[in-house]
Amino acid sequence: MAVLVALGSFVMTLVGGWAAHRVVDRRHLVLGFAGGLMLGVVGFDLLPEALEGAARPVHGVPLALLLFVGGFLTAHVGERLLALRQAEHGAHEPDRVPQVGLGAGAAMVAHSLADGIAIGASFQVDAAMGATVAIAVITHDFADGFNTYTVTSAYGNDRRKALAMLLADAAAPVVGAASTLLFTLGAGALAGYLGFFGGALLYIAAAEILPEASHRHPARSTLLCTVAGAALMWLVIGSATH
Repeated sequence: MAVLVALGSFVMTLVGGWAAHRVVDRRHLVLGFAGGLMLGVVGFDLLPEALEGAARPVHGVPLALLLFVGGFLTAHVGERLLALRQAEHGAHEPDRVPQVGLGAGAAMVAHSLADGIAIGASFQVDAAMGATVAIAVITHDFADGFNTYTVTSAYGNDRRKALAMLLADAAAPVVGAASTLLFTLGAGALAGYLGFFGGALLYIAAAEILPEASHRHPARSTLLCTVAGAALMWLVIGSATH
C-alpha cells in the first residue's frame, strides 16, 4: 500500500519539474496550499503521535520534542551548508559550476528518499497516519520537482542532465517507501522517527515552501490557500480519529 501511495509522489514530482520547464504563474497558489497541508500534518498528526510514543523525558524534555527540534535543525543546517557552497562558487567563479547544481539536485533526491521512508513508516502505524503523511509529502513534492529541475539547470547543466536528476528525485520516494517493506520499526523508534521527520517537514514548510509562495505573489489568495490547507488537514485528521 505504501509503495502504491508513493507513486503519487513520483507523479507530483514530475508535474513540478514540468511546471519549472513551462514556468506556470499559478505555482504560488499550489505552494501556499502545500505549506498549509504540511503545517497541519506536523501540528495535528506527527507531533501528537510522536509525543504519545516517545514521551520519555531526557533531561526534563520529552524525547519526541528533542528529536523534533533535531529534525528542524538538521534540515536548516543542511540547507545553509548547501546555500553557502553555492554562494562560494558564485562569488569566486565567473561561470556557475555545473557540479554545484548536480550536488544540489542530489541533496533533493536524498530528501525525497527520506520522504518515502516516512510514508512507509507511517503506514506501519496505521492507514490513517500513512494517508495523512502521504498527502503532505505528495503535495510538497511539486515544489521538490520544480526546485530539482530549476537548480540543476540553473548551474549550467543541459536539459538531459536536469531531466535525469528530476527522474531520480521522482523515483526516490517510491524506493524509500519500498525499503520499509524489508524492516519494521519498533513503536518507540517509529515515534522518534516521526518526531524527527515532523521537525524537518516544519522547516521545509516554514523556511522554504511558504516564503517561496509569497515571494513574488504576496497576495491574499496565497494566504487563503495556506489557511485552507491547514484547515483541510484538521478536518481530515479529526475525521480519521473518530
